[in-house]
Amino acid sequence: MKRRDLLKAAASLPLLPLLMRSGTVLAHGAGTLATSLRSRLRPGQPGWPAAAEWERLKQQVGGRLLKLEPPFAHGDASPALKQLDNPFAVGDNPALTQTSGWADAWASRPSAYAVAAEGTADVVAAVDFARRHRLRLVVKGGGHSYQGTSDAPDSLLVWTRHMNRVDLHDAFVPQGCAGHAAPLPAVSVQAGAMWIDAYDAVTTRGGRYVQGGGCSTVGVAGLVQSGGFGSFSKRWGTAACNLLEAEVVTADGQVRIANARTNPELFWGLKGGGGGSLGVVTRLTLRTFELPAEFGVVAGTIEADSDAAYRALIAQAMGFYQRALLNPHWGEQLRFYGRTLEIMMLFQDLTRQQAEQVWAPFLDWVHARGDCRFAKPFQAMAMPARHFWDAEFFRQHAPSLIVSDDRPGAPRHHMLWAGDRDQVGWFIHGYQSAWLPAALLQPGRQASLADALFEAARHWGVTLHFNKGLAGAPADAIARARDTATHPQVLEAFALLICAHGGPPAFPGMPGAKPDLARARHDAASIDRAMDAIRAVAPGAGSYVSESDYFLRDWQQGFWGGNYPRLAAAKRKYDPDGLFFVHHGVGSEAWGADGFTRTA
Repeated sequence: MKRRDLLKAAASLPLLPLLMRSGTVLAHGAGTLATSLRSRLRPGQPGWPAAAEWERLKQQVGGRLLKLEPPFAHGDASPALKQLDNPFAVGDNPALTQTSGWADAWASRPSAYAVAAEGTADVVAAVDFARRHRLRLVVKGGGHSYQGTSDAPDSLLVWTRHMNRVDLHDAFVPQGCAGHAAPLPAVSVQAGAMWIDAYDAVTTRGGRYVQGGGCSTVGVAGLVQSGGFGSFSKRWGTAACNLLEAEVVTADGQVRIANARTNPELFWGLKGGGGGSLGVVTRLTLRTFELPAEFGVVAGTIEADSDAAYRALIAQAMGFYQRALLNPHWGEQLRFYGRTLEIMMLFQDLTRQQAEQVWAPFLDWVHARGDCRFAKPFQAMAMPARHFWDAEFFRQHAPSLIVSDDRPGAPRHHMLWAGDRDQVGWFIHGYQSAWLPAALLQPGRQASLADALFEAARHWGVTLHFNKGLAGAPADAIARARDTATHPQVLEAFALLICAHGGPPAFPGMPGAKPDLARARHDAASIDRAMDAIRAVAPGAGSYVSESDYFLRDWQQGFWGGNYPRLAAAKRKYDPDGLFFVHHGVGSEAWGADGFTRTA
């Protein structure tokens, strides 16, 4: 039996006894499971909630039930059209997602209704309603899912955007862990908060560090559940490995605390098992750390005159990385395409002068050659770490590096990096990733790695995200990350290689939007060829669940490796009927592609 078939069989073990009567689900109060679910209802089908039932739900959630319509129903007069370049505005619209779709995969379409939750009780009401009425349930906070898991037509959306409180703790002990866990500085974040909200509270105002994501508009809850890499994960590990406790609404409508001693398997599954599969997270508490004095960046672009020169440049860059940068100080990216190397690396706990000294040997090598040159000069900059996410500081000293939420009344701290703006509403042509083992950096294998990068770059640009592999991280960060559901390969990977491309926003019904599918398919084929070259030197490389191929075949192995059976067991325990479904999420192999009909 193939591994995939074995996993499918495991996912379809006997569930709860059937509680059906004449094909109708018996209604139960909060805290009890509905019947073993075989199919979900769409609007217009027999059993779809009547208007009076929707009205009762609306009253139960304090009027915060929204009937959604397509965001561009009014054509050029649609308000959403004017704010498509502002990710904060996109996130504030329950009918939109931060990605407009993926060629031949999915398109962003709003749910039928949304509960605009302002507290845990609203989430419980939505979960209970969906369970009783056999509805497709979707959860959205930041709405950044590339794979379309933040929306689904004909569904009920639990929209947590307004649950965005952030609270700091000097000495946090998880519930039930007194005497078993030392008090730690921490931050509690509600499910709808974005990372810029957390960074503003923890770093700008609190003077400490919390490991989060690089894009400031990504939701905290979604990132943690997917694993959670940021620019400095080589120092502090993943967001998931620093989770101390979570509050979760599970499929039975119960509000559960999950930590190392209370519901430990649920807690483990939330740490990298993917969002939207085990329950609705309403609050997370994350460990915080002492803030270093400085954060900084080095950047530059090098071009080679010939294939031979470019091959030598790649080999030199990989050898230099292994010798000088494979440590907790350095994160972020080197990008290879054509005959070009782009450098965009961040550092922590170094001065600008120290960073320049680290890079001096590599720069000397480039300058000594006559066939490589800097198309953009190499620069090193450093700044007080406390100001790294300080919007007011950037407005004063480097306004071109950020984009602010320019709507009247928007919070002053809401900003994103200017380089992330191109992704707002983008339509994906192709997206693949692979964790590259640090063994490829050994002297005997560096030549093969350089050859693979050179060959890949002939087909499409590839980027090494060094902060998304934990090789070179401190032992304590590695140990914490080992106790998560994230693919074990991340512990020995020196980088996550990403190969991707997309086009401008192409939301369904958007005036003037027409995705170029022929171009998208051509790009996807080129990405395939580039990744073939990479996988030749890294066979069996896993993928990061948040940044991966929608069409990945053996996704259970690709996302979670040997951790998947344990995740499947947690799914059967906390969601035996499969109320929670997302594309390529834990337990999704038991359902059809749209999540409406059980197939196993």
